Amino acid sequence: MAERDIRTETVAVLIQPGPNPETVVNAVKTVFPNLVVIEEQPESKKLFIRRRARKLGWVQTLGQLATMIVSKYGKRFTTKRAAEILEEFGANPLVDSTIRRVAVPSADSPDFLKVLADIQPAVLLLVSTRMLKAGTLDAISCPVLNFHAGINPQYRGLQGGYWSLVMADAENFGATVHLVDAGVDTGGVLYQQRIRPSKRDTMQTYPLLQTAASTGIILDALQDAVTGNLKPLKIAAPSRQWYHPPIWTWLWNGVTRGIW
Repeated sequence: MAERDIRTETVAVLIQPGPNPETVVNAVKTVFPNLVVIEEQPESKKLFIRRRARKLGWVQTLGQLATMIVSKYGKRFTTKRAAEILEEFGANPLVDSTIRRVAVPSADSPDFLKVLADIQPAVLLLVSTRMLKAGTLDAISCPVLNFHAGINPQYRGLQGGYWSLVMADAENFGATVHLVDAGVDTGGVLYQQRIRPSKRDTMQTYPLLQTAASTGIILDALQDAVTGNLKPLKIAAPSRQWYHPPIWTWLWNGVTRGIW
């Protein structure tokens, strides 16, 4: 990561607990030591499944849930590759207990807006959180940015790296930092980072690779935000939202094409 001047502005980072968000938090701290981490509780699986089923139907939803379960428990077999990624990019996924942290039940709760009013950050960065409702966004006075593990607008939503490979579009394996609006990763694109995954990477390591390789563009976007220099890019590309692959799609692509 390139050396940058230390900034005195307060930055808020909204996350759900996990190594990938903490990788971003630790990178942000190197330039913005006055950051505050706001942790929201993950959404209940029951609520998530019901909402997804209303949108996609129960067959697709249960198939996706099966893939999520397999992916979660499969991470224990990718620890060596994960360690290599962290070493390659000098990334740190450990929780830094010296950083100020505030817990809220949800980013769409009154508690969250109260915390922001207290912190008064120059910019708010979202990493691995649920979508903010339009009313919540309207109540936030500072710029709101999101780190997305996928290239927008082609791979909005979930598992952008995986789907770029499935679509034979490896040149668009990467990540995006964008402005947040009420849509799913539809806000103006600020920076993008394209990466070439290893043949040893899988759906268990794609997001870590995308995150660890992209801390530089995250810091660039935050610096632009605090200095009032945000300049969204004009990108002419097809826009599509993706979800987790159902288990049968994941197995088929893995067995027949080696894309796991």
